[in-house]
This record gives sequence, C-alpha cells and structure tokens, in this order.
Amino acid sequence: MTTDPTATSPAPGTDGLAARAAALDAADPLAAVRDRFLLPEGVVYLDGNSLGALPAAVPPVVEDAVHRQWGTDLIRSWNANGWWEAPVRTGDAIGRLIGAAPGQVVAGDSTSVQLFNTLLAAARTRPGRRLLLTDPDHFPTDQYIADSVGRLLGLDVRRVPARDAAEVLAEEAGNVAVAAYAPVDYRTGELYDMAALTAAAHDAGALMHWDLCHAAGALPVELDAIGADFAVGCGYKYLSGGPGAPAFAYIARRHQETFDHPLTGWHGHAEPFAMSGAYAPAADVTRARIGTPALLSLLALEAALTAFDGVEMTAVREKSLSLTGFFQECADTLLDGLGFTPATPRDPARRGSQAALRHPEAYPLVAALTARGVIGDMRAPDLLRFGFNALYVTHADVLRAVEELRDITVSGAHRTPEFQQRPTVT
Repeated sequence: MTTDPTATSPAPGTDGLAARAAALDAADPLAAVRDRFLLPEGVVYLDGNSLGALPAAVPPVVEDAVHRQWGTDLIRSWNANGWWEAPVRTGDAIGRLIGAAPGQVVAGDSTSVQLFNTLLAAARTRPGRRLLLTDPDHFPTDQYIADSVGRLLGLDVRRVPARDAAEVLAEEAGNVAVAAYAPVDYRTGELYDMAALTAAAHDAGALMHWDLCHAAGALPVELDAIGADFAVGCGYKYLSGGPGAPAFAYIARRHQETFDHPLTGWHGHAEPFAMSGAYAPAADVTRARIGTPALLSLLALEAALTAFDGVEMTAVREKSLSLTGFFQECADTLLDGLGFTPATPRDPARRGSQAALRHPEAYPLVAALTARGVIGDMRAPDLLRFGFNALYVTHADVLRAVEELRDITVSGAHRTPEFQQRPTVT
C-alpha cells in the first residue's frame, strides 16, 4: 500500500481491519454518491473539512456561466439566466440540509461578512443587554468579529467554553444579548448539543447565533425545530462549493421583519431598482442581501449542492459516524505506543464528522502523509485533523490513511528536511 523504501511490515491486526473496511464499504448505501465527485486517482482526501472535493456537476455549470451566460447573454443573464434569484435559490437548497424551511437562508458574501451582519443584527434586537457570550475555542474569525461587534455596540464580550455556557446563561439571565457558538469544535471535532444550548439561551431571554461551518452538509442540523435565531456557514467545506465559495446566512422567519443589519446594500432594498437614496429594507429574508454577489462562485456552489440530491442527512450522519468510529478503531490498533493521543470524543453523540489526534510532531507527520497522497491537515500546536465527508470517503480510505501514518511514524520518514519547513498555509 506504500512505495516508500523504508516501509515497515504490516502491523498486527491489519488483515482484520481490511476485511472490516471491505465489508463496510460493500454495505454502504451512499457508495454510488462518490461518483458525483472528481477525485484524483490514488489520493485519499481527508481535508474536506477545510476545502471540499470537486463535484462533477460544477465544471460544466461554470463553463456555461462563463461562455454562454456571461460571454453571450451578458447583462441579460440577470433576468434570462436567473442571476438575480441565485442567492435565495441557493439559500433554499442549503436550507434543506440545515433544517430550514424555504425563505430563511440567503447565500452570498464571505463567512466573515455574514458573521458580522447577523451577529450585530442579533445584538441590536436585545437593547439594554450588555453581554455577548462566545467560545474561547471558537474559530479565530468568530472571536474577532464578536470583539468588533462588542466595540461597536458597547457590549462586554465574555469567552465561555461551550460546555459551561448554559450555566453562565442561567446566572446572567437578563444581561446576555446573544450567545454565539459552533456546534462542532473545529480543532477536535467535538459536537455540542445545539438544542440544549439554544433552549438555555432562550430561557435567559437571549438569542442564539450558530456558526455551522463544520456542521452544514456533515450532520443533521434542525434549525427550525430547535428554534435557532441566526446562523451562518461557509460553502467550501462539506458543501464542496469550491475555494472562496459564498457563505450563507439563516435568519429565522420571526426575526426577519426586525432584522436591522449594519451593511445595508442595494440588493437588500425593498425596491432595489427604484434607485432610492434612502434605504428601505425588503420585507423578507432578502433584506439580508447586501451587494452584487460573486456570481461565478455562487453558481458553482449551487451546482455543487446537487451532490446531495436524493441524499438524506440522517444517512450522511450514519456513515460519518461509521467512518470516524472506524478511524478510531484503526488508530487504536495501528498507532498504539507511537505517541498519538486521541483528541476527539469516543461517544458518537459527541462527535462531528472529523477525528483528531495529538502528536508533538503533528506538522511533519501531516506533510509526509500528504506527500504519499493522504491529505489531512494540522492545527497548532499538535493536532492532526482528518475530515470525513460521507459522500465520497470510504472505509478503505480510512484504513490506508492510518496505515500510512503508522509507516511514516515507525520509519521516521517525516523527519527528513523536506517535511520540516512550513509553508504559509498549514
């Protein structure tokens, strides 16, 4: 399974794991969905939690958008090819995956812009409350945006771990305007109870704001059912919309009439082509639109979402848990005694769609894996992260990844100079 000249002999237990991988893949109801992606031959791609693989539906759509829609129809495409409706049309397609009824999601702009717009708007709906809760383990952008919102509105931004947030919400009832969290820890893959934390926020009279970047397309999210208020998410991870794909914003229908966001662009106007000098927001979710979206990227994302056609998120979740559980089993068997420590919960109910290991040589190990065609990533200081997109990752992929990781560690192949120099992007 490896061509490295320093390859070691197979570890005990490998044959049994290979038989299990084959049986699990043979019984996989989502196996045929893998063909909806253009995967490089010989590559095991476990970094879809950073950038999803290319769906086969995307290239022809982008080619048509460039050559026919832009090249031939030109500006007429806003009407003739549905460019104007694309943010809401794509938003509704995402809504199906995150438990949102139509008319509550729009796509366009970056994750940072969507975060800023929705978080500030959420805080504005709770005037007089001076506390904004967020997670000290949140992705850095979420923390930066929370601090910015705090400065602009004069709020106290308090960093409280997700596991302690319900208790603090109860203690500070009456003071908290918004609680801003993610259901999945982007580093370890730990999954939090969205329904329980949303209920705790509401019991305190606060609003709940979710970052779904590591959840949308990876596991069932029921925004409407749990009574979520606002949510955002990116389009380029598990949704596989491509590098820089537009993000999305969810505004619960009950908040749309009072949604007062800071970036009031003309696409969110009630009558955008009246060209009024005074802003009047649209009556529905389209008020969350800002300006002209990046149409080529938006159309690519819309095409990418067709990979989920006919796929239920419960089936995605079931396979995801099988993949991550099998990874943990392989790691237990093949990496024992090699300095790795699991960072992801064993309990399936507390696990997202990724698995992480700690090792003091995380970066060179990931770099050496990548050189062998097994692509994951690392997060400082010591985390090896592996994302499992159930639409295209197989159990055989999982086993190969762990086998290669064992071989690299035992042989010391990662200690060569080529794997010590870190590039800009890790």
